Amino acid sequence: MLNIENLNVFYGESHVLHDLSFDVAPGETVAVMGRNGMGKTTLLKALIGMLPARGGSIRLAGRELAGRKSYQRVAAGLAYVPQGRMIFPYLTVEENILSGMDKMRCASVPDYIYDSFPVLAEMRARRGGNLSGGQQQQLAIARAMVSEPRVLVLDEPTEGIQPSIIKDMARGLNRLKKERGFALVVSEQVLSFTMEIADRFLIIEKGRFVDSALRDSVDADRIMRYLTI
Repeated sequence: MLNIENLNVFYGESHVLHDLSFDVAPGETVAVMGRNGMGKTTLLKALIGMLPARGGSIRLAGRELAGRKSYQRVAAGLAYVPQGRMIFPYLTVEENILSGMDKMRCASVPDYIYDSFPVLAEMRARRGGNLSGGQQQQLAIARAMVSEPRVLVLDEPTEGIQPSIIKDMARGLNRLKKERGFALVVSEQVLSFTMEIADRFLIIEKGRFVDSALRDSVDADRIMRYLTI
């Protein structure tokens, strides 16, 4: 579904991502894990087009996206939830979700959204700024999902969220994936969350992949060493 080959990204003259290559199969969840400053957010911003790549290929279902604008990548089937969520605080929950459907003919929030995140149904008339951090994160995911992406990209979705909400978010994502059939790329530092949702783990250090593992054979202690050094 998603193919990344030899991706290189710079901040000015500083080489940040070095020849990164990986594939994401249809319906697969890939977790990119590493400490702060190792390149996780830079990678995801490069995928969605917020940062330019100086070399390499980004193909979605065979279509080359490198060099295209962010909105063109969204139209091709990518959806992105940034670190910090960035919902509209003065719009209601329902209005926030509908803002992701500006090019859809449907004028109402699909049932599968509220089925996957019941708290949003309960608070559909509440302003986004009055939600907790975890509820805002679920809202941001819901807003991205209504664009019906082929690949959903999440940047540090558990940041600042209490453990009980993290579990709810994992359940909601797993349900959405099963029902909607999209692939998922998530950057994260919370191993317990990725163990709930990920099929494959990629460890990034200083802009390079240094380890990888499938869920069935993952060594949690080894991954934790990368996250805590």
